[in-house]
Amino acid sequence: MARRSIDIDSFVHQNPIPAASRIGPLLVSSIIPPFNPGERKVPKDLQDCIANIYLHMGKMLEAAGGSWEHVAKITFHVSDIAFREELNDQFVAHFPDPASRPARYTTVSEGGPKVAAEFIAYIED
Repeated sequence: MARRSIDIDSFVHQNPIPAASRIGPLLVSSIIPPFNPGERKVPKDLQDCIANIYLHMGKMLEAAGGSWEHVAKITFHVSDIAFREELNDQFVAHFPDPASRPARYTTVSEGGPKVAAEFIAYIED
């Protein structure tokens, strides 16, 4: 199976890595920063940061031919574990069915942005 780099217009990594990579049905993101679309600026408000991450994630899914239903796991990296509760609103908004939600893990990453994420999706053609 050929690997395909997934790039999006809402953010580009400074290093020579794609936003995500797809091999067959497997889509794996690189780290997703909370940057405002088209900028390298991080909003002050945590909810805006989280919204930006979901925006970038959605663009990656779309570019890879998938949608929210294909997400299997999201890992959030936060600077304060108390932010875990703030993740819930938008998580539930994107995955409203409690019987069909992706796995989620939240870990503390000191020295980074308030919040960043990465995800794994499975997209059958």
